[in-house]
Amino acid sequence: MRELETLRSILDKVIQQAEGVQVSEVHLVLGEIFGITKETIREKWDQISEGTTAERARLHFRLITAKAQCMACFREYHPQGGRIHCPHCGSFGAKILAGEEFHIESIETEHE
Repeated sequence: MRELETLRSILDKVIQQAEGVQVSEVHLVLGEIFGITKETIREKWDQISEGTTAERARLHFRLITAKAQCMACFREYHPQGGRIHCPHCGSFGAKILAGEEFHIESIETEHE
């Protein structure tokens, strides 16, 4: 499961950045079309962070709106319903410009 591996990687980075101090908050950047919902991330986080310095950390999300550029007419648009279909010319070929992000923005520890 790619999502779980990605989330474990994020957790490992959070623990490393905390340098042994209890993590109180994790601020994440999440793209609209990344493929994992905030709810799934919270649920899985509770499972995989158990027993670590990130256990019970509150998760906060900054959502990034999806944006694509049509490779036929080169106009930018917001993909609707996760479909990469140009509303201007009808083409299906597109370059994703934003919305696939998932990374740590910052963490806060008990000592901050």
